[in-house]
Amino acid sequence: MRKFFISISLMLASLHVHAELPLTVADALKAVGIPQQNVAVYVQAVESNSPILSHNADKSMNPASVMKLVVTSAALDLLTPTYRWKTEVYRDGPISNGILDGNLIIKGYGDPSFKAQEFWRLLMSVQQAGIKKIKGDLIIDKSYFAKSVGVRHAFDDETWRAYNAEPSAFLVNGRNTSFRFIATETTVNVNQEFELPEVQINNNMKLSQDACGEWRNHFGYTVKSLENKVIVKFSGTFSPDCGERYLELSVFDDEQYAFYTFKKLWRELGGKFKGTFRLQDTPTSAMKVLEQESDPLGYVIRDINKWSNNLMARQLLLTIAAEKNSAPATEAKGIAAINTWLTGKGLSFNELIVENGSGLSRIERISAEHLGRMLVSAYNSPVMPELMASLPILGQDGTVKKRLNDGQSNGRAHLKTGSLDGVSAIAGYEIDANNHRHVLVMLVNHAKAAESKDAQDALIEWVHQQP
Repeated sequence: MRKFFISISLMLASLHVHAELPLTVADALKAVGIPQQNVAVYVQAVESNSPILSHNADKSMNPASVMKLVVTSAALDLLTPTYRWKTEVYRDGPISNGILDGNLIIKGYGDPSFKAQEFWRLLMSVQQAGIKKIKGDLIIDKSYFAKSVGVRHAFDDETWRAYNAEPSAFLVNGRNTSFRFIATETTVNVNQEFELPEVQINNNMKLSQDACGEWRNHFGYTVKSLENKVIVKFSGTFSPDCGERYLELSVFDDEQYAFYTFKKLWRELGGKFKGTFRLQDTPTSAMKVLEQESDPLGYVIRDINKWSNNLMARQLLLTIAAEKNSAPATEAKGIAAINTWLTGKGLSFNELIVENGSGLSRIERISAEHLGRMLVSAYNSPVMPELMASLPILGQDGTVKKRLNDGQSNGRAHLKTGSLDGVSAIAGYEIDANNHRHVLVMLVNHAKAAESKDAQDALIEWVHQQP
C-alpha cells in the first residue's frame, strides 16, 4: 500500500514540471550576475518518468568533468564492474642461472590504475620467475592504443601539469611526478613523493608568514628537459599555514617515465640491468613470462569520479574502444561504442559531443535533460551500486568534501562536479527528506560560472526539501 501511495504522489508531482528555477537558486545566480539563460537544470525522481524541474534542459552545454559520468556509466555496462586490465611480460631469449640473454618486453593494455606499487609487484614476479639479470634492453609495447594516441597536445598553457598528460597503453603512475611542499621553521622543503633520480629539483622557495590562501598563486616553476633528466626550478613563497601541499607535474613522456621507474624498482629489488629501452611491438617469437591483472573496474572508477582524474577517464574511453570495436584503440572508436550503447538503451542524444571523455575539452557537449535521463537509466540498471559508490559523497569525500558540511543534505547526495574556465557543473543523485531519491543536473556556461557554487548548493537543498 505504501509503494502505491508513493507511486501516486510521484505521478502527481510529475504533472507539475517547473520551468522556472526555485527562488533560492534564482537569487543566488542574480547575486553573482549569471543570467538564467546560461544555466540548465534537470531534476527527476528515479521512480518517475518525467522531471519535477526542467529549465533550459534541452540546451546543448559544456559539462566539463561531469562528462565522466557518461564514460564511466558506459564502461560499467559494456565492460562489467568485474573487468580487469592486464599487463603482460615476455622475453625474447633464454634464461640461464637467473640471466636473461635477451630483452625483457612489457606489453600494456591501457590500465589506468597501474601505479608504482603495481609495477614493483610485476617486477618482483619477474624475478620470482627466474630472471635476475637482463643482458638486453627493456622493450615497451604500446600497440594496444593507436600511434596517434598520446601525442602531446596541452589543453591550456600549463603544459607540464599532470591533467595535461596524454593516454598510453602502458601508463605508469599516470606519469605523474608529485612534488611535496612543507615549511619548517627556517625553510621550505620541496621533494618528490615518489623519487626518481632523473628529476633534479632547484628549490628557490622562501618562507612567507601570510595566510595560505590561494597558495599556488604565490610561486612559479620552470621545467628544463635534458637528455637523461629534467631540472624543475621552483621560485616564490610558501606559508607554514598551508601545512603540506602537493603539485603534480608530468615532466617525462610516458615511455621515459616507465623506463626510469623500471630502473629504480629493478635495482631496489636486487636485479641487474645496463641496457636502454625501445618502443616496439612484441615479436611473435617472444615467450610469455607472466600476466598481471588490475583491480576490477568497479574499484578503479572511484578514482576517476571521486577525484575527477582526467587521464584515467581518457584511458577508460580507449579501453571501451579496444574492447567493443577493435585494437588499436582510438578515441573515435570509443565514441562510436558509446553512441551505440546509448542507442541500444533507447537514448538518442543528438547534441552529444564527446572529444576525449574526460570533460577536459572546449567542444564536449550534452544537455541537462539527456544527462539526467542517462542517470535515471543507470540507476535502474544492474550496475547502479558501482556507479553510485564511485561518486563523491556530499560533505564527506572527494571533490564535494567541503560543500554543505552543515546543510541538511550532508551525506545524502552522491554528486560529480565539473569545472573549467567559464564552466561549472554538478550532477548525480540525492535522497530528499522523505527518502525519495532524485537525479539532479545543473550546468552553467558563463564567464562567471565559477561563482555559481551557491546556486548549485541552493538547488541541492531545494531537492532535499521536496514533499
